[in-house]
Amino acid sequence: MDLIRHLQCFVAVAEESHFGRAAHRLGMAQPPLSQRIQRLERELGVRLFERSSRRVTITKGGTLLLDEARRLLADAEALTATARRIQEGHSGLLRAALPPDISGESVAAILDGFHTRRSGVELELHELSTAEQLARLASHALDVGLIHHPCDVSGLELGPVLRHELGVLLPHHAPAARLDSVPLTALSGYDLILFPRADAPAVHDDLLTTCARHGYTPAAVRHGQGASFTRGLLLSSRAVAFSPRGAHHARDPDLVWRPLSAAPLASRHSAAWPKGRGDAAVRAFADTVTDALGRTAAAGPDLPTGPLHLRPAAEYWI
Repeated sequence: MDLIRHLQCFVAVAEESHFGRAAHRLGMAQPPLSQRIQRLERELGVRLFERSSRRVTITKGGTLLLDEARRLLADAEALTATARRIQEGHSGLLRAALPPDISGESVAAILDGFHTRRSGVELELHELSTAEQLARLASHALDVGLIHHPCDVSGLELGPVLRHELGVLLPHHAPAARLDSVPLTALSGYDLILFPRADAPAVHDDLLTTCARHGYTPAAVRHGQGASFTRGLLLSSRAVAFSPRGAHHARDPDLVWRPLSAAPLASRHSAAWPKGRGDAAVRAFADTVTDALGRTAAAGPDLPTGPLHLRPAAEYWI
């Protein structure tokens, strides 16, 4: 039995005290309306109306049930309205993720920007590597994420692909720190601090390949992502890391950031979500990420004719 429709019929007849007027109000014929009322009476075990040739009178039992019927109809209408707002991206929960290398300034800008765009949506934000995001997007345990390229994007829709150039982060006493622009060949003999390969295998391999092509093969690859751990590696060993330009580098007097000559390395990233699941909230998050990274990380549209674009080891000073 369609309880909601039967209750609508019950309330309409009770308020009109006439089957014909109630049927007109509901946009249906009178015989089906009478049948619905009879079925509701059988289901409830309560006689709702006394019928005569001239009028319909609600019974005492019907009167006792009328307020409850109105309440249930109001709740059903509210439920439908909420579902509609969720579908349109104005309410509900959005499960989103950002990679660990996003700066604190960018995270704050994304949170503020999304709240402005979709204040009725609760944002559940996770810190996940690209590999973890891809797995969760595939299983629909995540609605949208910010992934680094290259990676396998089959089954996904993407927002605009953004890029920004990478420079090198190194101890202030390193000889290369005296250069205005550092060629990759000048890093020979240095270890490279890099994110774990499992986080983004294709990006990891492409970065090392590009370094080798430009004359730099790290003496060793050390894995590090946390700010304190990575800083310790940079200061206590002969090691460097790749990172985007950022004012936060200037806050550490023991480290310097320098651009790479000819800009051979760059970070590429975009919002991603499962195909066919890009509702208004997902697209609002994608737009917010694009705007926030443009303002806080100097990220711009990726150019197909540019150099090979790669993911940074980490944006360490979050």
